[in-house]
Amino acid sequence: MLMSSTDRPAKLSYGPNGFRVLSPGHFVTCAVTGEPVHLEVLRYWSVDHQEAYATAEVATRRLLGQV
Repeated sequence: MLMSSTDRPAKLSYGPNGFRVLSPGHFVTCAVTGEPVHLEVLRYWSVDHQEAYATAEVATRRLLGQV
């Protein structure tokens, strides 16, 4: 069965001002909650950890070491 890019997560490289798509897909997985985050709404990530977060609250908790 052929998979479209919407059926699998994208692989991204996170930079300070944006991200670069390394492998096409429609979403990434939140590093803390495990929920999918569609690229159109992805706003929170860590350059140092190279991981994405679903919300500002989740990103803040992760960066403060609370998760």
